[in-house]
Amino acid sequence: MRSLLIWTLVAISSGAFAQTVPSRARKTIPNPARKAAYQSGQVHESIMRNKTEAWAFQRAAGKYNSRKHRPLSYTPCVNGRAGEFQCSNIDLYSFKSHAELGSAIGEGSSSWGWTHKGRDFAVLGQADGAAFIEILKNGEIDYLGRLPQTEGALPSIWREIRVSGDTAVIGSEAVNHHIQFFDLKKLLTIKKSEKPKTFDSVKDAAIFRGLPIGRSHNIVINPERPYVVAVGAQPRTHEYRAGLLFIDIKDPSNPTLVGVQPEDGYVHDAQCLPYRGPDKRFKGIDICYGYNEDTLTIYDVTNKANATIISRTSYEGASYTHQGWVLDPNNQHYLVLDDELDERNKAGLAADGFPVTYIWDISDLTAPKLTGHYKSSVKGIDHNQYVANGKSYQSNYGAGLRILDVSSIPRDPTGAGVREIGFFDVYPEDDHEEGGGRVAFVGSWSSYGLYKSGWILINTIERGAYVVRYTGKK
Repeated sequence: MRSLLIWTLVAISSGAFAQTVPSRARKTIPNPARKAAYQSGQVHESIMRNKTEAWAFQRAAGKYNSRKHRPLSYTPCVNGRAGEFQCSNIDLYSFKSHAELGSAIGEGSSSWGWTHKGRDFAVLGQADGAAFIEILKNGEIDYLGRLPQTEGALPSIWREIRVSGDTAVIGSEAVNHHIQFFDLKKLLTIKKSEKPKTFDSVKDAAIFRGLPIGRSHNIVINPERPYVVAVGAQPRTHEYRAGLLFIDIKDPSNPTLVGVQPEDGYVHDAQCLPYRGPDKRFKGIDICYGYNEDTLTIYDVTNKANATIISRTSYEGASYTHQGWVLDPNNQHYLVLDDELDERNKAGLAADGFPVTYIWDISDLTAPKLTGHYKSSVKGIDHNQYVANGKSYQSNYGAGLRILDVSSIPRDPTGAGVREIGFFDVYPEDDHEEGGGRVAFVGSWSSYGLYKSGWILINTIERGAYVVRYTGKK
């Protein structure tokens, strides 16, 4: 009943638009009841509980027996199919289940890529650790080994990974997991006879223990700066308030806390970049675009010991502002944003259950504007998206990987020119349903399409990892 009340509260209040304070650090003032539900953590806890229940149901129904699924090797997309999977302009090259990738639990989450001298590697989040793979030149997955969860932590599917330089940074919602820093160059010295190699979670990884209870929700990097940011570090009642925690990694073997920014409370995800946008007032500073449950919150983080909020903006239908990405890091005029609960809450533009990509004009950092949107053609829930070269690589849970051509947005910020140019549906179980899918937490958690080689990695919750390639027009 408590869960139902929280969902109802968010759904009712999500349309309540905010007033703004006309100042350089512009903020929105949301409905008090709605604000309390987010600030207390009730909304986030309810999401995690609903996901956990959904995954338990999937496991009991035998959906985690991923070895039975075919195809497992190269299968071109022909007439909208690659084996059992619906597809468009994307061929399947290889697959390995989580069991084949060393997980005793068989449940996956986040992923990130690393390229070294033309060789493509990936780190895959699993409930009991992280798996290391190499994507070979023919697209095959070579399982190299794994880094178990931090000693003393219980398994948790919430395991987020980013790569800063040659260092994999791994956080988790598990209490006492802390943050692991692993030197990826160790993968280069693994002998064939050692594969798959299990690394020591204590000896082979540096551990940052500066989180209140060793638990974070996400990891953020700045690709040009030697620091990482832990966000969503529980509990919210701590002085850090689950905001931005800046960790210096000039020496990755000795990560050090250098500042926090708790003013807007819990941060679910963020993108941090040197600012190269059109707002001349902020030239030369470091920016973090924060996705803070019910707002897009923009920070000046140049001084990590004294980071400040530039603006805080909500939008109609906001239910759970989850994640986003700028279109071009060298011209930060627009970003795209996804909301993880608007489909489930039947809120705003997503009331019909079709995922919405929100388009923002951020040319004025003190007053970002929602200018348009794109609606998916298949029902589902949007989760993570990353943009490169005019394409947004989206993981939409049961709808799988969707690739959008977003290159038209600077010419038409309404989103009228945005087109889906490819997809690979990793969860065929819901293809028969009305709208082509289900509004449910199943399928793909993350995808990584930022390799220059063209490979795309899809990490799924129930099955394992897929390597695919886009075959449409460049």
